[in-house]
Amino acid sequence: MFPEIVQVVPNENYTVTIYFEDGKAVLYDISQLLEKEMFQPLKDKNFFINAYTIINDTLAWDLAGNRDVSKCIDIDPETLYALQAIDDRTA
Repeated sequence: MFPEIVQVVPNENYTVTIYFEDGKAVLYDISQLLEKEMFQPLKDKNFFINAYTIINDTLAWDLAGNRDVSKCIDIDPETLYALQAIDDRTA
């Protein structure tokens, strides 16, 4: 089991800074995913920045606005935790 995500900060350049409960911080670049059909809603920068959430201990974007896990775009927490840690002392 991976540490839970405790904070997510979306950035203007389609990256997301993710903070885990164990203190690890990572930067995830979703720009390469935006051409895939399931990620199309994230092309709307306003949606990308404002609809993110943490559901089931991972990063997700709430498509319906009601935290229904069946209507979210989420990223595998193993994928996120496997990223190289960044030095982010603003957390």
